[in-house]
Amino acid sequence: MKTISKLNVAILLLLCCSFTACGNRHKEKIVPDVPDIPTASDVSVFVTTASRSQDFKKQSATFSKKSNMSPSTIKLDPATRYQSIDGFGSAITGSTCYNLLKMKAEERSKFLKETFSTTEGMGQSYVRISIGCSDFSLSEYTCCDKPGLENFGLTSEETEYVIPILKEILAINPDLKIMGSPWTCPRWMKVNNLTERKAFNSWTSGQLNPAHYADYADYFVKWIQAFGQQGIKIFSVTPQNEPLNRRNSASLFMGWEEQLNFVKNHLSPKFKAASLTTKVYLFDHNFNYDNMPEQNDYPAKIYDAGIDNEVVAGAAYHNYGGSKSELLDIQARYPQKELIFTETSIGTWNDGRNLSVRLIDDMREVALGSVNNWCKGVIVWNLMLDSERGPNRKGGCQTCYGAVDIDRSNYSTITRNSHYYIIGHLSAVVKPGAVRIGTSGFSQAGFEWAAFENSDGSYAVVLLNSSTAAKTLTFDDGKRHFSFDVPATSVASFRWKKQL
Repeated sequence: MKTISKLNVAILLLLCCSFTACGNRHKEKIVPDVPDIPTASDVSVFVTTASRSQDFKKQSATFSKKSNMSPSTIKLDPATRYQSIDGFGSAITGSTCYNLLKMKAEERSKFLKETFSTTEGMGQSYVRISIGCSDFSLSEYTCCDKPGLENFGLTSEETEYVIPILKEILAINPDLKIMGSPWTCPRWMKVNNLTERKAFNSWTSGQLNPAHYADYADYFVKWIQAFGQQGIKIFSVTPQNEPLNRRNSASLFMGWEEQLNFVKNHLSPKFKAASLTTKVYLFDHNFNYDNMPEQNDYPAKIYDAGIDNEVVAGAAYHNYGGSKSELLDIQARYPQKELIFTETSIGTWNDGRNLSVRLIDDMREVALGSVNNWCKGVIVWNLMLDSERGPNRKGGCQTCYGAVDIDRSNYSTITRNSHYYIIGHLSAVVKPGAVRIGTSGFSQAGFEWAAFENSDGSYAVVLLNSSTAAKTLTFDDGKRHFSFDVPATSVASFRWKKQL
């Protein structure tokens, strides 16, 4: 046999290694032995810019192998724990359902999956519906317009619009939570005031006749049970939408003393007697109590007077007046009671279609402003209106936009507005059962965020960059860290599994 020199052996070995490497390149990624080269998608990221250059764009980030020396680090503190989270979503009004049912079935299914699916979409998880009509219903009605509770029954708006849509959503997300709120009681239960107590046959204003408190409590029970018979569980209710607003097209004034009497002596006992587990949230109105000094701290006044804590979970707020700091005041006084944010709208009055303005403001004030002030959930107003801001009714809001607007000429083209994005950025990474946690480190004007630990063993951060410059930020959970270039005037959401 011919002798092979040491040089030839070396050459042969080199060639063999080269051929092996070439063959393996088709099977796996060859990763150089250099830190910070991505090997997998460690972190899920969603980004929306105010300019729409990134439209809820799904991206990824990878954990670093280097020591974290970045001064721009947001460090998670899971030991500091705040409120748990119930979910995020919007109102499924009669108008919303009307518009959705005008869509082609396949297009509607695609949109609802994009919105509610936990595997194929944003995973929105908490919606609000009206008990009877709202100002975005197809007509004025309650579920018992003829005197006598024996005449109670769901109407065509529920059976032909709201319930079919809810069933489609529940088929996509069976864990969806549903809140119910009445805009008015049946008119035969109304009086003009609590002194004269004259019959008040009007959809707008009036007060609940104390003689019908028990009837109205039974009305709530029947409504919850009627939806239950349709396979739709009602997670929570409020006794009255905007109880200090007499002007809405369907409305009822209910001061705090009235609500105390109604809830404590009638609604709570009726819920218990019917074995209902539906949560009750008091108030459901503005931070400034509509500038009525005698109604200031409305839910706290009810707590002070004594209420059934097994039924009354907490209080709900809107932001059409006052400051979100009111949430901190109520939470400090009653830290054991829950808070939830249940309504806000965009419209012609606040440049509602201008994403370059509204994305930043709504993320700061509504999304992050609510969860960072102890709210367990955030629900915005109409999920979908049409391009003419409807269907709407005289006396109701004529100037509101939806979280999305659909073109009435074809019921196909959808414009996504700020409220759709701010809810989506929360729901995509923060799941029901999550707990808001503390952070430390980086602080700079123009940047706001909230951090969470999900019950599935993942972390989530939702961050707003309202500055006009991009910024590379590092996120550190104590065991691993990663960096991401956050664009100017944008919202970014992050989710990653924690290392056990």
